[in-house]
Amino acid sequence: MMDDYGNDVWNYAYFLTKNAEQADDLSQEVFVRAYSGIAHYRGDCTLKTWLLTITRNTTFTYRKSRFFRSSLWGETLALDVEEVSSDLRQMKPEKRISHPSAEVEVMRKAHVHEIWTIVLALPEKFREILLLHLRYELTAVEIAEMLRISQGTVKSRLSRAKNKVRKQYEERSR
Repeated sequence: MMDDYGNDVWNYAYFLTKNAEQADDLSQEVFVRAYSGIAHYRGDCTLKTWLLTITRNTTFTYRKSRFFRSSLWGETLALDVEEVSSDLRQMKPEKRISHPSAEVEVMRKAHVHEIWTIVLALPEKFREILLLHLRYELTAVEIAEMLRISQGTVKSRLSRAKNKVRKQYEERSR
């Protein structure tokens, strides 16, 4: 499980916490919980969805804990450009036939950085659904089960999130 889904779990934990150390700790905790609870895995969803659900629940449990609220973990850390670029390369690898020129690559990175800056500034309910849909390629049904909301709500939030990103990007491009 760790070989197949370790990066997905870590990236999702990092997305939720915006802290690499916390994502490391939470990822370890997720796999400990998954290992100890594997007998309870019913197969209603994919293993990936099950692990991401554990990641989400574990992260929210830590957020509610007194230790989290009273420590530095509760602070939101600013992401610098290199971290975001590195994360985005991991999030959505592109298949290329030829190597782009340096100018094209710089423009692409700037464009991707700008889009993800907008995405990361969205309210959490939109941000999370976009990430689950675009990065982890979960269906609306899987997202609805994972977040314990209706499928219609997932579709609505996904549509609104895409529209918000599109609108903000167009405003910045003017």
